[in-house]
Amino acid sequence: METDLQNSTASDWREWFARNGARFLLCARQWTRSQADAEDVLQEAFVRFWRHQRHLPGDPAALLVTSIRRAALDLVRRETRRTNREQSSLVLDGEPISWFEPADNAADQLLQDALERLPDAQRQVVALKIWGGLTFDEIARQLDCSLNTAASRYRYALARLRETLTTLNYER
Repeated sequence: METDLQNSTASDWREWFARNGARFLLCARQWTRSQADAEDVLQEAFVRFWRHQRHLPGDPAALLVTSIRRAALDLVRRETRRTNREQSSLVLDGEPISWFEPADNAADQLLQDALERLPDAQRQVVALKIWGGLTFDEIARQLDCSLNTAASRYRYALARLRETLTTLNYER
């Protein structure tokens, strides 16, 4: 059936993918950092393959592996560009940008250090709630999460800030 796939129906392809998908997922996992990334890469690769390569001569498995590799490399490039953009936005003229202007007193510095230790999702909610003045409903829409998730991230962030500020205060 492998060589007949060029002229087959969508249901034939579904059957073929059901039989071979697990090994392609393992293949994708070799070029990605997580299972979720591998699943995304495999989906993107198969869509590319289905749209642009399924009618090409040759072994469909080999063509799909090539698509998987390209999709994984594209993911790495996107992530690298995003990370570089984020890092460069935190630096101005070679100096770290302060969250507070000026960060000349110890309390501001303690708070800035504590905020930097929060997970990104929690830090985003804190920034949108406190500095953005948004409601939890607005934050949920902005971050594409549920209202309860936005509120719980805020609660967890405040608890973690209290804990971190206590620890940092004792260290100084």
